[in-house]
Formats: sequence, C-alpha cells, structure tokens
Amino acid sequence: MPDVRLASPQGRWILLTTVLGSSMALLDSTVVNVALPRIGQDLDADLAALQWTVNAYMVTLAGLILLGGSLGDRYGRRKVFVIGVVWFAAASLLCGLAPNAGVLVAARALQGAGGALLTPGSLALIQASFHPDDRGRAVGLWSGFGGIGAAVGPFLGGWLVDGPGWRWVFLLNVPLALLCAPIAVRHVPESDARSGARGAGVLDAGAVDAGAVDAGTPGRAPRGHFDVLGAALGALALALVTYALIEAPGGSLFVGPVAVAGVAAGVAFVVVERRRPEPMMPPDIFASRQFTAVNLVTLCVYAAFGGFFFLSAVQLQVVAGYSALGAGTALLPTTVLMLLLSARSGELAERIGPRLPLTVGPLLCAAGMLLMLRVGEDARYLTDVLPAVLVLGLGMVSLVAPLTATVLASVDVSRAGLASGINNAAARAAGLVAVAALPLVTGMGPEAYRSAPAFDHAFDRAMVVCAGVLVVGAVLAWTTVRRPAPGCRKPECRRHGSVVAPPLEGGRRG
Repeated sequence: MPDVRLASPQGRWILLTTVLGSSMALLDSTVVNVALPRIGQDLDADLAALQWTVNAYMVTLAGLILLGGSLGDRYGRRKVFVIGVVWFAAASLLCGLAPNAGVLVAARALQGAGGALLTPGSLALIQASFHPDDRGRAVGLWSGFGGIGAAVGPFLGGWLVDGPGWRWVFLLNVPLALLCAPIAVRHVPESDARSGARGAGVLDAGAVDAGAVDAGTPGRAPRGHFDVLGAALGALALALVTYALIEAPGGSLFVGPVAVAGVAAGVAFVVVERRRPEPMMPPDIFASRQFTAVNLVTLCVYAAFGGFFFLSAVQLQVVAGYSALGAGTALLPTTVLMLLLSARSGELAERIGPRLPLTVGPLLCAAGMLLMLRVGEDARYLTDVLPAVLVLGLGMVSLVAPLTATVLASVDVSRAGLASGINNAAARAAGLVAVAALPLVTGMGPEAYRSAPAFDHAFDRAMVVCAGVLVVGAVLAWTTVRRPAPGCRKPECRRHGSVVAPPLEGGRRG
C-alpha cells in the first residue's frame, strides 16, 4: 500500500513534479491558439498549416493517450512519466527551432506522443504514491494547480508572442522539463501493476491486450501484449480523416482516396477491438446506454469548444485588432469561472441529477457563441467580448463536472479509469475534427486569416455552426441522460480548468 503523506517533504515534491508535468501538456493545448497568426506570418504558412499546427498534436495525443496510461501500469509509472517529460521537451525544442511549417507540424505530432505518456502518468503517480487518507486531497490540489496553469496559459502565451516571440511558447517547456524530470527521478517512488498500488493508474487493465495486467493478484507479473495495433489504427484513422478535411478546399486529387482510407482505418479499428481478448477500447463498455449517450454529448460540446478556441483567438487578433496578449487575456474568464465554480456545479448536479445541467450547459454555451457574432472590427471588450465569454464560461461550468460524474457513474467502478480515458480521448478527437472541418464548412480560403473581412465573415458562420452542434448536444442530454444509481463512483477532480477536454480520473484505488 502506498504510504507517502501529503504533508511530508517527499509528498510535496511528488505534487510539484506531477503539477509541472501535467501543466506542460496543458499549456501547449491552450497557448498555441494565441500564437497562430504570428506563426503564420513568420513562417509564411497558409490556413491549412495553422490547422495542422493544432491538429498534429491532437491526433497523436488523442490516438495514443489510452495506450500511454497502460504503458505506465506495465513498465513503471515514474519511468514512463519521465520518458514522456523528456520526449515532450525534446519535441518542444524542435518546435521552437522549426525553420518552416512542415518541421513545426512534425514536431507537434511528436509533442502529442510525449503528451500521451505524461498526461495520464501525472495523475497515476499521485494515486500510486500517496497514502489513501491523503489521496483525495492530493488529487484535488493537483487538479486545482493544473487549473491555475490552464488559466495562466493564454495570458502567458500572449505575453511571449508579443515579447520574445512565438517560439518561446514551445521553448518554455525545456526549463520546465529540466526541473520536473530530476525531481521525479529523485523523489517519486516507482510503481506498476505488480505493486500494492495496482489499479491506481488512469487506465484499467483492459487497456492492454491479452490480460497484460493481472489486476486481481498483487505482485503478479503482467503478461501478454499491448494493443499497439488498435492504438495505431485509431491514430491513423484520425490523421487521415483530418488530412482529408483540411486539404479538401484545395481540391487535391488525393482527398477522396485519403478520406476513404481514413474511414477504412476506423472500421478496421472497430473490428480489431472487437476481436481482441483485452482491447484498448473494449466495445462492451458501450453496452451501457448512459455511457454511450454521455460520450455523444461529449463529442458535441467539445467539438464546439475546439472550434471556438481555435477561431476566436485568431478573430480577436486579425479582425478586432487585439494583440496576442490581449486576445489571450480576453478569453481568460472562461477558465477562471471553471476554477471557481466547477466544484459547486458538481455538488449541485449530485443533488438534482445530471440531466438538467447537461442540457442547460450546452444551451448557455451556444448563447455565448452567438454573442460572439458581435465581435467584429474595433470590438469593445466590456460590451462585445466579455458578455459572450462570461455566458460561455457559465455554460462550461454547468456541464463539465456533471459530464465527468455521469461518465464514471455509467460503468462498473472497476472500469472507471478506462471510461474516463475513453471520454477524454473522445473530447480531444472531437476538437481536432472541428478544427479540421470548420474552415471547410464555412468557406475559409487558404489565406483567409490574412484578410479581416474574409475571416470575420467565415467566423460568424462558424459560431452559428458551433452553436447548432451545442444545441444538438443539449437535446441528446435531455432525451438520453438519466440520474445515476446511488452509491456510484464520484469524481476526485473537483476543480477543473481545461477547455480542451474533461478531467482524467483514476481507476481502482488500492
């Protein structure tokens, strides 16, 4: 049984290194949007390259995050976490030194792979290291500090872009990693599925193939093989579909065949997962109607969020004339509201049930996005931008905590970590598809972000589309979500500040 106490020096070191590690990945999920216009100018990149700058990271992160958690369970959570931190930092250095858009996109894909190792690993280390009496408080502090990092991200990114330059958005990760990795090696105890803290990782044993972790017997060695084929097919399907959507406006002859190949890879992924004894994403988990319904709601709301935060940071700079710092700061209230109110929102949902919050939340978000139609040339912050951002933030507060709680409550407690990992991956996949599809749907040309009138017109269309997707999510929630059974698993991450995905939750607690 893990026995590190939170008040001990070792406990504080563990908390520090896990917060640093998760903050690295979280920052890069939010600050890059603010830097996009400047990246496009400096690298002479078209809109497709900017889309890939966001989506290359999301493709590998969403496609590999389930596998990343299970690697830590088998080979050692600290070891995989440290590898992820070093990998992420090396890829960040390559991003910061990229001479052209092609190198930047490739480096961002490598970043996402590193993020898939360290993102689930940071929570897994907390759950595997701390004494059970301190674990809940440690997770709360980890999620709270991570939320503060999410809040600081756009502000810090804007300051860096306007100051030393956009490259420092990536280079900043290098000193953070140089601080994080040695602390982890020196102060964090190693653990894996064979230790007494088995099942503490973000993903359950079902994330590896052929019973790779025998969760029922302490000290028993893992066996079997990882579902590498499933992970590869999932990432490939996302990459090919994303490519087809991004390149479609250019009329390339390859778009059709690539789209067909992407769909085929997706079908192959489903077939492989059905045939594996212990697949990465067990199909039978979707036998729960509640779990399936909540993931459909997740796809809707996070597709809208992904499109909104990608386009709004560009809209504020290209059309409204804000600096990068001004654009990052303008969007800050959404994260601040989530940090301040998400715990209370979760408590309210426990009393009244998730159905109403998961219906009202998307509708509020839709209203906030429609209010963004007021944000055009010379938009005033207090009268045009702030009302939209506040309404959007209140909507996010209303739905994110109940969403996570309903996901956990919809499956057996032994599969809570796996359910959370699937839900998190679904949210990220929805966001990357939205970033790829919205410019196509709204008629943005390759040089749209260089023209304020052209981008403003397409942005208005995009906000209407995002609002419509949110309304669909609200209808799904109202018609399909039901109150969970009493005594079900409750979320440990009470405070959450990320706008790109719901919080990860751990599996069985030892």
